Amino acid sequence: MNTERKLASIRKVSSIQPIEGADAIEIAVVDGWKVVTKKGEYKPDDLCIYCEIDSFLPIKEEFEFLRKSSYKKMGDQEGFRLKTIKLRGQVSQGLILPVSVVPIAQFATAHELPEGLDVTEMFGIVKYEPPIPAELAGKVKGLFPSFLRKTDEERVQNLAKEFGEWGFQSKHQFYVTEKLDGSSSTYYMKDGEFGVCSRNLELLETEGNTFWKVARELDLENKLRNYGINISLQGELIGEGIQGNPYKIKGQTVKFFNVFNIDTQERMTLGGFLKVMDDLDLDFVPFLDMNFMLPRTIDGMLQYAEGKSKLNFGAEREGVVVRSMDMTISFKAISNKFLLNEK
Repeated sequence: MNTERKLASIRKVSSIQPIEGADAIEIAVVDGWKVVTKKGEYKPDDLCIYCEIDSFLPIKEEFEFLRKSSYKKMGDQEGFRLKTIKLRGQVSQGLILPVSVVPIAQFATAHELPEGLDVTEMFGIVKYEPPIPAELAGKVKGLFPSFLRKTDEERVQNLAKEFGEWGFQSKHQFYVTEKLDGSSSTYYMKDGEFGVCSRNLELLETEGNTFWKVARELDLENKLRNYGINISLQGELIGEGIQGNPYKIKGQTVKFFNVFNIDTQERMTLGGFLKVMDDLDLDFVPFLDMNFMLPRTIDGMLQYAEGKSKLNFGAEREGVVVRSMDMTISFKAISNKFLLNEK
């Protein structure tokens, strides 16, 4: 699966829904996303530019209308951050723009823009990344190794067509785990070399770096070396100093959710994953359902994603990750309650 996220792309408006008690605004549905727009601005089957939440839009004239609500600095860079918001009681996620703002020199008209076209770079849009604490940043050894696979599951709202098909296919059995609010981490052993990675980078071992500190505390290098095969362990680093420590745990630890076989370039099935966790005596993310039936709608899936964390019943969980037992299907559903409270 391609893990590069299309933050802005050409999409089609699938339907328009009214907002009770609202005369000037309505909901435009794009795939599984719902966006509040001005009434009459779009109609079903219209092409549009859809910008996802987490997009960081540059300072440009066409985005200036966002200044009052969305202005943000990311390091030294100024721009506009798209977040989940509520308008007249309706959750709104992302931004819809008319296709007329696309430079269309290579197309005869805006109507010839191909649906699905990625326009993220065309508009200078990047993913918003919150400041990284020094203990997590560390010193860079290199980019994320090409022989590994990143762990960023697709959001269910981007899988409207597939979600409907999976629900009607009885051949797939699904399970659900809690999506933890931490920092993505990967630990690998390949041909005798042990490595530690954050989401996008491989890190050198330095004093005070949390990724390496936890690796040493869990004795991951020796455990992987003695296991005798080339694998990576992928998990969520949580605890003090990470995302405000919503789970109120002391120190830091990793809860694992994937084992990747480097030689075969495949994620292990659920049975294989659980065996490795047991063999290496490691903790994994909370399991919520081992025989999950997909809801009939994406709205139903998003409602299921809401709830309290298994690690701290006083905290809203970030969401859930749904996977098929054979690992051929996986996606995430992020809780809107969690997103509305995001800082």
